[in-house]
Amino acid sequence: MLSALIFDVDGTLADTEHAHLAAFNAAFAAEGLDWHWDEALYTELLTVSGGKERLRHYWQQVHPQVQDIDGTALQALIDRLHEVKTAVYEQAVLDGAVQLRPGVLALVEAAGAAGLKLAIATTTSPVNIAALLRAAIGQDWRQIFAVVEDASTAPRKKPHPQVYRQTLQRLGLPAQRCLAFEDSANGLQAANAAGLATVVTPNTFTAHHDFAGALRVLPSLAGVTLADLQSWHAAALAQPAAAA
Repeated sequence: MLSALIFDVDGTLADTEHAHLAAFNAAFAAEGLDWHWDEALYTELLTVSGGKERLRHYWQQVHPQVQDIDGTALQALIDRLHEVKTAVYEQAVLDGAVQLRPGVLALVEAAGAAGLKLAIATTTSPVNIAALLRAAIGQDWRQIFAVVEDASTAPRKKPHPQVYRQTLQRLGLPAQRCLAFEDSANGLQAANAAGLATVVTPNTFTAHHDFAGALRVLPSLAGVTLADLQSWHAAALAQPAAAA
C-alpha cells in the first residue's frame, strides 16, 4: 500500500538550477572574483552535490597549486560566497523567477487529500527550501509536509542515502510503502540505496544522466495522477514476488 511520497527539491519540485546558477555568478561578482559559470560548466559541476561542496571542487580545479595551510581561509571564502549566493537566490524566488514544475502541485494536493504523507528529502539548505515553498504554496507549507530532511539534518550528500534513510525513519514507514521523486543520477542512487522505488523527471541540466533503476522516467509530472502512482508502485512491489 502506497503511504507516502518523498520529494527532492532542486530540479524536482521546481526548475531551480538556472536561478542557482545566476546566484552563484552574482556572488562571484560581489566578491570581486573573475569566475563565471556558464551552463555547460554548471552542468558538470552539478555532479557534485551541495553548493559549498561545489565551490570547493571548483576552487581545487582552478587553483590546484594554491595550498590553504590550515583550511580556514578557503572555508571562509566558501562561506561568504554561499551566504551571498543564498541571499540572491532567495530574492529571485521572491521575485517569481522560480516556479513549481508542471503537475507537482496537483499531485501534492491529491496525495494530501487521499491521506498520504508527504515528505522532502534534499541536500539543499533550509533557507532555499523555505523561500521556494513559501512562494509556491504559501506560509503554511510546513503543514503539508510531515517530514523535511535537508542539508542541516543530513550532511552526507547524495548519492549517499542518509537523507532518505532519515526521512523514512521519521515517517515511521518502510521504503516499500513510499515513492521517491528525483531529477538526477545522484538523487536516484541515493533513493535506490535506501530501498525506494523512484520516479525521475529530468531537467535541462540532468537529461544526459543515467537513470537505470528508476521506476519511471518522465518529462514532468504533468498529467500524472495518484492512481498512476499507486499502479506503478503496486507493479514494482509485485516484481520481486514474481521473480521469487
